[in-house]
Amino acid sequence: MVDETNVLDQLIGRIQDESLRNRLASEVELLRGSRRFGLVFDRHLPESVRLTDHPIRKGIRVALRDESTAETWTVDRFTDRTRKVAVLSGDGGERPVAELVVVREFGEPIYPGLQSVQRIPNGPAEAPWHVVINGENFHVLQALRSTHREKVDLIYIDPPYNTGNDGWIYNDRYVDQSDRAKSSKWLSFLERRLRIARDLLKPTGVIIAAIGDDEHHRLRMLLDQTFGDHNFIMNVAWQGGVSALSRHHGGGLDYMLIYGRDATKVGQFLDPKPLAPQMLKVAKDAVGEGKTADEAQKILREFIKTEGKDLPPGVRRFNCVDDDGEVFLEGDLVNSMYRPNLRYAITDPATGKTYQPPTNGWKVGKEMMAKMIESNRVIFDGDRIPTRKRLLREQLLSLVSPSFYRDRRTASNRLTAQLGSKRFPFPKDHEVLMRWFRMAASRDAVVLDFFGGSGSTTEAVMRLNAEDGGNRQSILVTNNEVGAADAKKFRSEGVHPGDEQWAARGVFEYVCRPRISTVVTGKRPDGSVYSDGIAANVEMFDLTYLDPSAVRRGQEFTSVAPLFWLEGGARGERIEAVPDEGWAVTDAYGVLFDIDALTGFAAVVADAAIAGRAPAVLFIITDSPAEYQQAVERLPVGIDAVQLYEDYLSNYTINTVGDAR
Repeated sequence: MVDETNVLDQLIGRIQDESLRNRLASEVELLRGSRRFGLVFDRHLPESVRLTDHPIRKGIRVALRDESTAETWTVDRFTDRTRKVAVLSGDGGERPVAELVVVREFGEPIYPGLQSVQRIPNGPAEAPWHVVINGENFHVLQALRSTHREKVDLIYIDPPYNTGNDGWIYNDRYVDQSDRAKSSKWLSFLERRLRIARDLLKPTGVIIAAIGDDEHHRLRMLLDQTFGDHNFIMNVAWQGGVSALSRHHGGGLDYMLIYGRDATKVGQFLDPKPLAPQMLKVAKDAVGEGKTADEAQKILREFIKTEGKDLPPGVRRFNCVDDDGEVFLEGDLVNSMYRPNLRYAITDPATGKTYQPPTNGWKVGKEMMAKMIESNRVIFDGDRIPTRKRLLREQLLSLVSPSFYRDRRTASNRLTAQLGSKRFPFPKDHEVLMRWFRMAASRDAVVLDFFGGSGSTTEAVMRLNAEDGGNRQSILVTNNEVGAADAKKFRSEGVHPGDEQWAARGVFEYVCRPRISTVVTGKRPDGSVYSDGIAANVEMFDLTYLDPSAVRRGQEFTSVAPLFWLEGGARGERIEAVPDEGWAVTDAYGVLFDIDALTGFAAVVADAAIAGRAPAVLFIITDSPAEYQQAVERLPVGIDAVQLYEDYLSNYTINTVGDAR
């Protein structure tokens, strides 16, 4: 379709040769039909991954462990049966196996497992377990797509800000300010993860993405493309510092971009800090017990003084009580700018006294003022200019302010106190996260963070549960990368990824794991006491990469067992081994390993359902669709059933296009 306002159409129209003109017009129209408006960037190859603990076998792609070259080879054979020296393809020659590491490119299947590294049962037996997974987050997300598709209520992420100084890694290389493709690499890196994240959210789910000035505009466009611009909810500005550097970079602002999987199904964001409703109750109860408004007001102010230190400053200002026991503050009715159209006199209906308008006029028009006076919302007090009564009850039901202040040093100082030393720059403030988690998710929400860093999200969820008695569950995905400065120092000393010294300084082992352990147990890594701890259950895992031949021989069930447990809700005990009975059932999930044991399995599940403790999901392990259908027909209606293949590989295969289920 010709557009007379379009320069290209005008130029095509000047072409004398009709055949050429029509051909060009047709080609341009085809391009218009395929062109996508929005964010345009080069899509880079997905990241490869080095599997430092994976066994070296024939036919596997490998690289040098010491990173002296980026070249890779395929293992053709071994020089002898000891398999200590490999013969590599091309010009790779012979290399000791100890010098090699397995490399997986995108498209080469990977078989994930989870290995427990620390289990801390410090909460009620029936409470959900918080889960921390150390591994490449793209692979963990792919595994979670099998266990948690449309099961996550809230995703919070704090990805690399791509400032050139934050040292994030793409394909085993740090991306810095001098990289001309740093923004397109960053967008490619995030897009792959956000697409999976969208699959994990419930229809009512919400994602909150923190970001700085450098990539804010690009991330918002990427989220528009991934979630739909119609699902944008809010852009939150967090003012956190006024250093000399921050004054030149947005005044120390961070942002949180908030989107819904389907914004029409997301409720209004409220700030139901438990103490604020208690303020209403304290005042109401005092008046109900016969106290005067002044007496109730004194009681309220004492409550705010002793109990309200964690309340937002704006809420603490609501410290007045009226005769009905309503909590309010006096808001200004004077306009801050000159508004001659709002200059009119008003009259106190109780006394008949008339008040002339202030110099700039009132804040509202005559109609609204009349309604406010009629509903006793204007306070007339002698010769003072009348003020407006703002009720706390209504304030709590209004949309939360999309901007706030919180000094970032608070979180840094807290983390240093928890670990006994400064180990991580710029951790997120768990109290800020608690504020937004209260508003965005229910008390039994599943909260996912796949850029876990120091573990602030897990602490926020656990402390929020302790505060309001909730049953929220956090799933935190982090990695064990070391900072760019440490990496450079280690490499100069001949230390490389996979070496013990390198791993000990990684963010998971050095920061996240000890931080979460300290929060739950109350004891620091050195044994000193930090606090009384917190009633919560948490288990930390390493993502492992399984040898498919070992899985097929039935030697790796313990590595995939945590994935079954995760899909069952990560509650209660875990089925760790294949039982002699051919089946196992917990309060959360059940597994039928042998179809011949269906009768006993079905009977136990039926008894549990009758007793009101039916498992959330049942796994039927069989390669036969007919046997799976037979099992489903024998099980109680209403329990989710999942068919798994006998070798487990097809169930959780990742790193390929699409996913197994």
